[in-house]
Amino acid sequence: QVQLVESGGGLVQPGGSLRLSCAASGLTLSIYDMSWYRQAPGKERELVASITRAGGTTNYADSVKGRFTISRDNAKSTVYLQMNGLSPEDTAAYYCKARHWLYPARMYWGQGTQVTVSS
Repeated sequence: QVQLVESGGGLVQPGGSLRLSCAASGLTLSIYDMSWYRQAPGKERELVASITRAGGTTNYADSVKGRFTISRDNAKSTVYLQMNGLSPEDTAAYYCKARHWLYPARMYWGQGTQVTVSS
């Protein structure tokens, strides 16, 4: 069974930092491209950051570039999202997605973790 489990969300003050984790099981992480998405109330789900299967290439949404960093540790089957300089506009549910590099229809989602930025 394939499972993606996000953790690390919570309440943080503006300007603060959080690190999200996505722990994968039931798959070989090294052959999956990984992404973080987020969805705020009343808005569509948007791509925040992505990283290729070996970690050599990363991409970020313009709204988070310079503040967020995506990384992965394939040996630990875990993907991370370091978030710095948080603002209330970053408040959303954050989701982890895995996509097989050769068979993109083989795709999996986590259940999400809530991030709330407020004083």
